[in-house]
Amino acid sequence: MLTFEQKLDILQSFPELERRDVSLGRVNFHYENSAYDKKTVAYHIHPNGNGYIYAGLLKGYPVDEKGLVNIREYTEAELRQIVEQSIRSLSVGVKENVLAPVTTISRDNEIPRKESPGGLWSDPNGQLLTLKCEDDLWYIYSGQSLEMVFETREEAGEYLAEEGFAPQKV
Repeated sequence: MLTFEQKLDILQSFPELERRDVSLGRVNFHYENSAYDKKTVAYHIHPNGNGYIYAGLLKGYPVDEKGLVNIREYTEAELRQIVEQSIRSLSVGVKENVLAPVTTISRDNEIPRKESPGGLWSDPNGQLLTLKCEDDLWYIYSGQSLEMVFETREEAGEYLAEEGFAPQKV
């Protein structure tokens, strides 16, 4: 496990991040050029070794409900990689390492994706996903677990259709 000082040194090596000391000796790092309202890349880096990195727009990381990944046991290489990916995911026009590209799939008798609201979506096997809009982003949940996040309703609908889901009609 990296020490508090080592984590700070790594985070401070990213010139695009701004250090902000917060309560109880913890430190946050903000990305002021974020294309989103979300600006915090590193959250509550603590002298006890704990801390979080925002990965809410990234694939392959176990995020909590706020899109944060605990980095307590991360190596230097792992920490540098996730911080770099987090910054890129929050940058204008950058799509690599973020959500998978989507393609349009049309189906008969489907509610148009641009017009349908969030809500429950199901696949032929009965699996349910919930689509909802929060903070100008479209979130897809499986139960309480976050599966994906999209910038537009259309992208979310295209992804769900590609994965075999259709909106449940009320």
